Amino acid sequence: MLEVLRITFPFFALVLCGYAAARKGLLPLEAIPGLNGFVLFFALPCMLFRFGASTPIAQLLDAGVFFTYLFCALAMVAFTIRVSLNPRIRWNDASLGALVAAFPNTGFMGVPLLVALLGPAAAGPAIVTILVDMVVTTSLCVALSRMDAAGEHGAAVAARKALAGVVRNPMPWAISLGGAFSYWNLELIGPVAKTVGLLGDAASPVALFTIGAVLARSQMLAHQRPHGPLRAGDYWPVALIKLLLHPLLVFAVASAAIRWGVQIEPFAFMVMVLVAALPSASNVALLAERLGADNGRIARIILVTTAVAFLTFSGAVAMIKP
Repeated sequence: MLEVLRITFPFFALVLCGYAAARKGLLPLEAIPGLNGFVLFFALPCMLFRFGASTPIAQLLDAGVFFTYLFCALAMVAFTIRVSLNPRIRWNDASLGALVAAFPNTGFMGVPLLVALLGPAAAGPAIVTILVDMVVTTSLCVALSRMDAAGEHGAAVAARKALAGVVRNPMPWAISLGGAFSYWNLELIGPVAKTVGLLGDAASPVALFTIGAVLARSQMLAHQRPHGPLRAGDYWPVALIKLLLHPLLVFAVASAAIRWGVQIEPFAFMVMVLVAALPSASNVALLAERLGADNGRIARIILVTTAVAFLTFSGAVAMIKP
């Protein structure tokens, strides 16, 4: 356990540094979207491209991992919406809450953390889960979030807008381009490869620092919530669903799938479970803000899962890692 904490501590410490910088005014709140833009459109795509290009194409097209993880993601969305809907939390807030319960922070935190823990081979299965969450889970939850206004616009319109958002997101394109380079054994020319390498190396520290800053900003602006005081019952159940139910569900479903003959390598199985044990994706808070959901609730779920995951994720690694 101490060896695991030795590896995971720096990742969570960087989140804490970003949180402290924003809380103390060392990082202006107005600068946080710029950091987020740098990570999303420059650093993280370069990191994912490098992992995709260096990963055998068979791992990137692992159908067993893809469909097993997809089934779990859909089950998480359905269950979280079912337990969240009430007279105060309607489809918009319930759907974004379901997304934050089903969508781990794989891009900003998971890939570099799992590579540090398990080696470069962990990038392949982790990238498959990113494709599921970016393309399917996000699009579904955005479409469901529009159910409150189904009479005005309809879920179909929301689904088209969600797919358009996926198309504009650079991460799936970076993964696809890396997969193409892997398939055809292509390499970038020297200066371009060096530039991509520098940007990719910056992805992990800047992303983790940005997560902390985003969480601090959300907490500092919590008094502006239009929905009144936030109740513990509005966010703790979803946080526990994310940290406990999600990895247990992936473990159980993947174990059953293997018994039924689905081809899932033991190493990929371990990566899937650890991905599910990660805290919630921080970019969901930005999406909730854009869709008019209760961003304070979403941010609090992300904050709780990120803080508690230091122990729960480390414990999951200690239990499942050989």
